[in-house]
Amino acid sequence: MRIAMFGQKRIPSREGGVEVVVEELSTRMVNKGHEVTVLNRRGHHVAGDEYDSSLLDEYKGVKIKTVPTINGKGLAAVSSSVFAAVKAAFGPYDVIHIHAEGPAFMCWLPKLLGKKVIVTIHGLDWQRAKWGKFASWYIKTGERQAARHADNIIVLSKGVQEYFRKAYNRDTVFIPNGVNKPNQVEAKEITKKWGLTKDSYVLYLGRIVPEKGLKYLIEAWKNIHTEKTLVIAGGSSDTNLFFEELKSSASDNVIFTGFTQGRELEELYSNAYIYCLPSDLEGMPLSLLEAMSYGNCCVTSDIPECADVVENHAVTFKKGNVESLTNTLQTLLDHQEQTNHYKKNASDHICKKYNWDDVVNKTMELYK
Repeated sequence: MRIAMFGQKRIPSREGGVEVVVEELSTRMVNKGHEVTVLNRRGHHVAGDEYDSSLLDEYKGVKIKTVPTINGKGLAAVSSSVFAAVKAAFGPYDVIHIHAEGPAFMCWLPKLLGKKVIVTIHGLDWQRAKWGKFASWYIKTGERQAARHADNIIVLSKGVQEYFRKAYNRDTVFIPNGVNKPNQVEAKEITKKWGLTKDSYVLYLGRIVPEKGLKYLIEAWKNIHTEKTLVIAGGSSDTNLFFEELKSSASDNVIFTGFTQGRELEELYSNAYIYCLPSDLEGMPLSLLEAMSYGNCCVTSDIPECADVVENHAVTFKKGNVESLTNTLQTLLDHQEQTNHYKKNASDHICKKYNWDDVVNKTMELYK
């Protein structure tokens, strides 16, 4: 089959979960003998120009085309998805796979021209705090367009599946994300750069945006008695003001690493005492899957999108409740045997439950 994908910022990239998903799907589909083209957004890396890479024509067998983009808050995603939809609709493709609600705004066009259209809903993005009125309207309209025009809609959680059933009387297909089983690595780079060693820190790794619940974590940490450090790893995404406010409110034993990738990211996951994801809103958190795949003791809010992933193999606290988060972290910091209990089976559980090969096979069935 000839497949086109768009909706991500770009691949290869770890700017967000969508980018990871598109890379995993597209490269695996190429390995199965299909022709895949990914339509990348033009512009700078959301974490800063220093992370920009040269434009590619191909990556691991995946053809890459870069579409025009009007850079600016809210405009980059809108403009790039419009140009990508036009290019995909008039291109030689059998299947157009659109990722996220906003880019689905244009799903009617490839459908009108006889293409098979698949939309993956990575989360109810219009609920995110960073968007203004126009962007929220555009994203919500994209959701409606997907419900109306897509041949199949993929959702990553049972909650979103039920939402589409109630809101649009529309059936969807539940195909959660996958994860790769990694090799744990020793702390070297993170020791040189930040003085971090094995089990010396509690880690948050992800985008620095309001819906991730970081304000609860920062406040909770002020009330926790420990010699360990809190590490906040990640870059902002149209949320620089929030990032600065977060840093100014943090106590002295908090390190903000900025965006990380490669060896540094692997070391941060491999050597954390606890991984914490205090989100108010998620689609399906790839960072949580990754943290568990490294054998971490994970603490997450009790929203279904997180609780359903971890089952009884991690610890949950009451969403938005600083006291609940404080008590949960303090107990695990004081009782290493409890932390070790959750570390023991985390990797085997998550890697068995969420497998990229299964995800690809189920997705290809929808294409057919």
